[in-house]
Amino acid sequence: MMKLKLGPLADDKPVKVAVELPASLHRDLTEYGRLLAGAAAPIEPAKLIVPMLERFIATDRGFAKARRPMQKPE
Repeated sequence: MMKLKLGPLADDKPVKVAVELPASLHRDLTEYGRLLAGAAAPIEPAKLIVPMLERFIATDRGFAKARRPMQKPE
């Protein structure tokens, strides 16, 4: 099985999201959902957006560095 950045998604209460995506990105999200689901029913693109953004934020070193409080020099 291939290694994807996202693991299994939590079965949370659905939240309606309205965003406009380029068609190519929607196709990629649809394919990602199909690959992530494996033999199960494909995961709809809207359910991938939040975990992908969370993963992106969690692994963005520049963002993490900018969020750290300024340390006082000794």
